Amino acid sequence: MSPVTAGVLQLLALIAALALAYRPLGDYMARVYSSEKHYGPEKWIYKAVGANPSAEMRWPAYLRGVLAFSAVSVLFLYALQRAQGILPGSLGFSAIDPDQAFNTAASFVANTNWQSYYGEQAMGHVVQTGGLAVQNFVSAAVGMAVAVALVRGFARSRTGELGNFWADLVRGTVRILLPISVIGALVLVACGAIQNFAGIHEVGQFMGGTQQWNGGAVASQEVIKELGTNGGGYFNANSAHPFENPTPFSNLFEIFLILLIPFAMTRTFGRMVGNLRQGYAILATMGVIWVGFTALMMWTEFAHHGPALQAAGGAMEGKETRFGIGASAIFSVATTLTSTGAVNSFHSSYTGLGGGIQLLGMQLGEIAPGGVGSGLYGMLIMAIIAVFIAGLMVGRTPEYLGKKISTREIKLAACYILITPALVLCFTAAAMALPTPGNSMANPGAHGFSEILYAYTSGANNNGSAFAGLNADTQWFNSTIGIAMLLGRFLPMVFVLALAGSLAEQKPVPETAGTLRTDKPLYAGLLVGTIVIITGLTYFPALALGPLAEGLAS
Repeated sequence: MSPVTAGVLQLLALIAALALAYRPLGDYMARVYSSEKHYGPEKWIYKAVGANPSAEMRWPAYLRGVLAFSAVSVLFLYALQRAQGILPGSLGFSAIDPDQAFNTAASFVANTNWQSYYGEQAMGHVVQTGGLAVQNFVSAAVGMAVAVALVRGFARSRTGELGNFWADLVRGTVRILLPISVIGALVLVACGAIQNFAGIHEVGQFMGGTQQWNGGAVASQEVIKELGTNGGGYFNANSAHPFENPTPFSNLFEIFLILLIPFAMTRTFGRMVGNLRQGYAILATMGVIWVGFTALMMWTEFAHHGPALQAAGGAMEGKETRFGIGASAIFSVATTLTSTGAVNSFHSSYTGLGGGIQLLGMQLGEIAPGGVGSGLYGMLIMAIIAVFIAGLMVGRTPEYLGKKISTREIKLAACYILITPALVLCFTAAAMALPTPGNSMANPGAHGFSEILYAYTSGANNNGSAFAGLNADTQWFNSTIGIAMLLGRFLPMVFVLALAGSLAEQKPVPETAGTLRTDKPLYAGLLVGTIVIITGLTYFPALALGPLAEGLAS
């Protein structure tokens, strides 16, 4: 079987698995977030934090809950890292430096999981399991809660109430993420991923000396790393490490976990607004972009330019022979079109155009299908923009799901789509203009520029993957990328929740003959075009200086 055929068959198998899980999981999540029942363990959590899960919140109160919980999480994770040297199970590792502790705390709370450290050489069992793995669960649940609040904004009328943040947070963690993670961890252990609390041990001779490896609760952290679109690996090699991703089957299973909830949430959306066809339209938009990016990535990496690539069967540099080009390309697109950031190959080693596809996937806003929660609310923001554009074309006040899109809604949507590009481009310009950050680039020219552009694109979009040539463990990058991650995560949430509150207060608008049908293929095509054009206009100059210049020169 040729490598191309193997890659295509894996893609088809992945699509089939996602299709089988789409309806039951999407409907289940809709029931979870619509239920009025509180289970016993959930009641204990509410009592511990002093929350009333039955109390409805308007958007400012919902936002305060999001920010308060996240701020406490940052402080706790920062303190845990700084105290690592005196904690049991630290494996002899010392406390994390202040700038790196801040960067890591901001990263995991913001669902980014950017890592400027070697996991197996810096973090002990307590920090990995009690700090980082916990944030993998709750940061994902926060994103899902904000998405559900926006969906309620579309579904409700004449009220500003969006549900209860604490109830949404706990239910997302306890009823959705935790059960799937338990099953997924068992699958990974069966595949060969490790799950223990062993210390550092020698595994044999290497280059004239002994090689040392850590044990750890790897499988349990790996599954929520992918399921929650987090991305932070137990080991520096991330999902290219055989302890995290042992076999081709585990590789395909991990890609399935990355895409599972973001795609299924479109069904949840359709169910909660009472119109499944609207969910299918969003799903179709996401699916077209994802399949298109995957096909383009496989083409660029399988293209044979020169005798070396012909002999290797494609661009094999930086890719695991266990997975090959096809599986690596599928994983790469899945992780950059979501906010996952996990890698099973080194993105810096991809072809110039391949690196550009990775960058563009993040710059789209990671909405195809995007991160858990963040992908859905990002796509719904773009849907509002597309409706607005269509309204301008025909001279009608735009409407979406029975809600008028007025000046207030458009301003909030515009702020949402502008904040992340502003962070990416301003921080990239500053890093290129100042002398010290440029010293961290391992490569000159276009590829070196791409390393820095990728770093801030990944941070501000809460992705977490990196071009490996950049030395990001400096005070400048730890601090600025940490700021970009926090602002890129929580500022957009402000606009999303304000928009949700504005929509929920409106009365429904009856559908007429002139109403744009947003559940038709024509609208899905308009939405795809809107996404690509807005991103192209925003980022094309920067992409032209980096991956496009590199790709055209090779």
